[in-house]
Parts: sequence; C-alpha cells; structure tokens
Amino acid sequence: MTEAAELPPAPEQARAVFGDRFADAVRFAELLADVGVQRGLIGPREVPRLWERHLLNCAVLSEVVPEGVTVCDVGSGAGLPGIPLALVRTDLKITLLEPLLRRTNFLNEVVELLGLDHVTVVRGRAEEVLGKLPPVHVVTARAVAPLDRLAAWGVPLLRPYGEMLLLKGDTAEEEVKNAGAALSKLGSVDTSVLHVGEGVVEPLATVVRVEVGESPGGVRFAAKRAKAARTGRTRRRR
Repeated sequence: MTEAAELPPAPEQARAVFGDRFADAVRFAELLADVGVQRGLIGPREVPRLWERHLLNCAVLSEVVPEGVTVCDVGSGAGLPGIPLALVRTDLKITLLEPLLRRTNFLNEVVELLGLDHVTVVRGRAEEVLGKLPPVHVVTARAVAPLDRLAAWGVPLLRPYGEMLLLKGDTAEEEVKNAGAALSKLGSVDTSVLHVGEGVVEPLATVVRVEVGESPGGVRFAAKRAKAARTGRTRRRR
C-alpha cells in the first residue's frame, strides 16, 4: 500500500484569503487529504499541492463573482471550487450539484461539519435538474469537461443575463475559439478569458467567463424550462 502523502502547512496567503474562515479551510484541507483520498475523491499525489493548486486556486474565483448572487457549482466533485468559494463568500447562495452518491455524501458531511448554512448539496446531473432547480445568476465548474460540452450543461441553468465562470487551464483561449459556434447557439453574448489571484497563486488562475442574454440555452431549453415549470405547477395543485 502506498504511504499517504503529508498535507503541508497552510501558506500565509491562505490566512489572508480565508480570513475568519481560515480554520475551516484547514479542516477542509485535512478532510480532502484524509477521507478525500480514501474515498477516491482526489488522488494521493494531489495532497502536497492541495493548498496552491486546489483550495487557493478555487478561492480566488471569488474575485469575479458578483455580490449576493445565487451560484450552482456543476460537477462539484470533492467540492472544488464550491466549498472554497463558500468559505470566502458567505453572501452567496451556493448549490453543489454532483451526480455521484459517494461524492454527495462527502459534500453533505463537509457542509454540516463546517456550518455552511448558505450551501445546499443536490445529487443529479445538470440536464436532470433543468426546470427543477431555480435558475441561478452564476454557474461555476472546474476541470469537468471541454468548454462546449460544459456550456451545454451549465448555460441552461442560468437566469437571463447570467454568466458561467469556469476555472480552466492553459488551453482556455483555444477552447474559447473552438467553442464559439456552440456558445452562440446556447445564447452566449460574450466570452472572455480572465486571470485572477494576483499575489495569491502562481501562475494566476485562468477563468473563462461566458455571459448569456435573455434566453440562456437558446430556444430549445427555454421551451424545456417552461414545460418543467408547468409540470411543477400541476403537481403543486394536486
């Protein structure tokens, strides 16, 4: 059996970023390094770089999330970026959307342990919850899928004039270029690549912002949402 890697001490930047929730961030890191590895939520090789590559890289996404909005973290997995974002932004209402039971069990445990009252865990895929969850201002995701596929899942969950904020890697510019036609069909009105986390992470975190107009997901998804809403009203009347 491979010996578990040791979690390094939290860097000084973490104290500044997480502020009053620094102790909770440390607890979350410890859970990822222990239970997270045991349950296969993260690989053991990620433990030595949990702070820089994962927690801080996700937390700096808060720099571009508007105040007081609703957020859906699609394919939340081990809670990245949703949990770090929740720790630094108690003004947000965050839904962690994840289809796998072992991951949602872990997320529910973390939410309860850290007292994250502004976070809700939902088990399901994006296409399954369309029309069942209220549309949100912001959809987040990290390392879930290529941009065109991820947008097809996430954009329909948005409110009119909402935005997706996606943590991406070195291929972000290329993905944006290749996904242009698909994004346009989904109702995107603007797509840009941002770099956040100056003074916190090196290299800077790369964020793809996809802004939508009045019909997130296009005409087909607007009809699907309307049908789901009518079905919901019928069930409530019964």
